Amino acid sequence: MTEVMLTTVDNPYDPFENFDQWLRYDMEKGYNSCGYLARVAYTSLGVSDELNEEEIERAIDEICNLNFLLYRKVYKNPPGS
Repeated sequence: MTEVMLTTVDNPYDPFENFDQWLRYDMEKGYNSCGYLARVAYTSLGVSDELNEEEIERAIDEICNLNFLLYRKVYKNPPGS
């Protein structure tokens, strides 16, 4: 499964490679993208990791569709690579 994360179009850091710097930038700008994702994704300890990952990606897609000028989905291993 391809790993995905939510980021903003202006964040210069890769959340996979430089998460601490990415998070610092995100919080300094007031985005709190992790908190936003946590509010939108319906995850549960009662389901498998795979189902939770699918739900997180669904939530990322929803956020990106609603806020396409600010948010985008990034891939650790892009499809087709």
